[in-house]
Amino acid sequence: MEPPKGFLATLWNFICFLPYFIGLLLLGTIKGIIFCFPICLIMTIGNSSVILGLLPYHCYFTYYSIVSTKLLGPFLKLAVCIFLPVVLILWVVVGIVGSILGGILYGFLSPMFATFDAVGEGKTNVFIHCFYDGTWSTIKGSFTVVKDFKDVCVHSYYSFMEELRQKDGQYYEIRFLYLLPALIAAVLGFLVDFPMISLIAFCKSPYMLVKGWHRLFHDLVGREGPFLETICVPFAGLAILLWPLAVIGAVLGSMASSIFLGAYAAVIVYQESSFWYGLCYIVASLSIYDEYSTDVLDMPEGSCLPRPRYRRHRNESFSKSDSFRPPARIDSLTNARLDLKPLEVTCLLVVSFPLE
Repeated sequence: MEPPKGFLATLWNFICFLPYFIGLLLLGTIKGIIFCFPICLIMTIGNSSVILGLLPYHCYFTYYSIVSTKLLGPFLKLAVCIFLPVVLILWVVVGIVGSILGGILYGFLSPMFATFDAVGEGKTNVFIHCFYDGTWSTIKGSFTVVKDFKDVCVHSYYSFMEELRQKDGQYYEIRFLYLLPALIAAVLGFLVDFPMISLIAFCKSPYMLVKGWHRLFHDLVGREGPFLETICVPFAGLAILLWPLAVIGAVLGSMASSIFLGAYAAVIVYQESSFWYGLCYIVASLSIYDEYSTDVLDMPEGSCLPRPRYRRHRNESFSKSDSFRPPARIDSLTNARLDLKPLEVTCLLVVSFPLE
């Protein structure tokens, strides 16, 4: 469908489409409310049965694999065996709670999205599909989730334990000499990275806000990006209103990620057997975050912060990975080319930094 030309035509088309959209939204919400509870029940009972049913086997075989493996030293085996009950308890709690939340989200959102998808371009019998789509398919999907979860808990778990019990591989043992320096480096990394990265994210947040609004309004006027398909216009309009919340979320996410980024100094100290390299990493991590956030926001490349060497024999040169190409802007939902897409920036600003 060709988008209307001009801002007034776009606005009129949006006004005419709004009642149609509200009707689909109400229908999808009703379907979501109806199917939310049974889908949640199926996924919760199914996944919980798998978790609790396999728990004795998981406990026995995990302890057996850890004790019998040749890849772990005696002190590391002792430490793992002591803390393993905590991991198993967390596995049960997180698995069951995650199944409940996942069932609620899947049971509510899947019928709603299927309702909107039923009126897509090229669809026939739209009226029937608006009511039928997302009903039986969601039920079958919930059973598929339980089946896949069972496969992970049985086959994937067994494969991992078999790899742990193999005779050939890297040997691991606790080096007590570097535990205290690693702990000190982690604390220093947190004390330095948390305020500094929070400051960097706060300073760049106005640029992210203005840049995102500029792109969204540009797409609104030109009917590009998320505004090309008529059915997406209300959601994209909502994105304009909620974009400040996305920026706030990105800043908070950056603050949270700074904790792990700073604590990684302990890993550097332990791996490199050098407290000095841990201190160098703490300084370099600020530059790493600055360069990646600059790249995501499409700002001028580089960083004014120092980046000392923190590895002995590994290449630390900054290179853009495939996941950090310039963010993409979409001309249509089926034909994409590269440019800034504000909704991607929120996800990309909170990143897992490749530190090695």
